[in-house]
Amino acid sequence: MSHMKVQIIAAGRPALAYARLGVDEYLKRLGRYGAYGMEVVKSGTREEVSERLLERSRGSYRIALDERGELLGTREFAGRLDAMALRGDFKSLSFLIGGSDGHSAELRDACGMVLSLSPLTMQHELALVVLLEQLYRVETLRSGSPYHRD
Repeated sequence: MSHMKVQIIAAGRPALAYARLGVDEYLKRLGRYGAYGMEVVKSGTREEVSERLLERSRGSYRIALDERGELLGTREFAGRLDAMALRGDFKSLSFLIGGSDGHSAELRDACGMVLSLSPLTMQHELALVVLLEQLYRVETLRSGSPYHRD
């Protein structure tokens, strides 16, 4: 995935200290593997946030994080991301994380994929940390680092 830009676009900056630390830690680790970035859009209603996320991710392949989405294991997730990187019809990938009200149906429909990190309802700041950790895990799998254990 190193030649593809990956951005995580989230509603609101993490307010919880542990989430901020986790985000900083995994973004720093991901920096070794290429073009990873994070952007924050202003919080608001579901519709306002969804509109901002769609605007900010224009032109990229969109993956919405939503508990109603597809559940994948880490290796399946890695395989999907590899397949996307090989497609070549887009240069960037955007993971969209909404606020506590989730995403609008319009946003879900505008995404190439809807992904669930867990069947549990998860606080969106925690979802952000889990996503970043999984992206880091995928990169370590690719590089042959011993971080991931099946």
